[in-house]
Amino acid sequence: MHYFFQGFRLIQTKGLKRFVLVPLLINLVLFSFAFYILLAQISAMVDAVQQYLPAWLHWLEYLLIPLGVMTLVISLAYSFTMVTNFIAAPFNGLLSEKVEAHLSGKKLPDVGFKAFLKDVPRMLGREWQKLIYALPRMVVLFILFLFIPVIGPILWFLFTSWLLAIQYIDYPYDNHKIDFYTMRSQLRNQPITSLAFGLTVNIACMIPIFNLFVMPIAICGATAMWVDKLAIQNDSELKAPGAKTYSKLDKYC
Repeated sequence: MHYFFQGFRLIQTKGLKRFVLVPLLINLVLFSFAFYILLAQISAMVDAVQQYLPAWLHWLEYLLIPLGVMTLVISLAYSFTMVTNFIAAPFNGLLSEKVEAHLSGKKLPDVGFKAFLKDVPRMLGREWQKLIYALPRMVVLFILFLFIPVIGPILWFLFTSWLLAIQYIDYPYDNHKIDFYTMRSQLRNQPITSLAFGLTVNIACMIPIFNLFVMPIAICGATAMWVDKLAIQNDSELKAPGAKTYSKLDKYC
């Protein structure tokens, strides 16, 4: 949780604010669109419930409508979060790079606009890799969320928190060209730190208005975690013989 709040301080840092602006604007535009869709869907859903329930079951509206609204909010929030991260990936990576330079005191190589454009397909490919990892697991857990009370929603919340940790901590890993499997393996080796960060981001995403600022805050916080805990580990592991061998289980988990 400390790193999320550190990210909140970092987005206010002089010299970093201009790199926060583009991810923030993308988040603002897409979530405004999501909110518009949400209002339309809620209205249609309420009308449908009122139309199809017989008079003697109208009391169920008080149960079904809140449950439906919650399901719709969660579905839209996570689908638009994935879309936003996909579109903003190059700018998120740039923000992470600048935050790392600020925190570590090391001047990173100054890449020009052409080099930045050359990296865009790789960054988008990384987002696609995250999407392929997340979607089948989310489908299974969403079914559990709908049909298994209490346990289903808890598993859904924990898994989406894990996905958010992966999403944002991956940016500094990707900047250093460290592959997706290595990143996941290292986060699993620090489950409390990783999951606590993801849980904090997840809770912050549920706070109206504030959730518009969550993406740049989470990127800054995740990069701070990289500088404090993960960079040294990778400096040593990347030099070690056989560091990049994985089991089938590593690729699945």
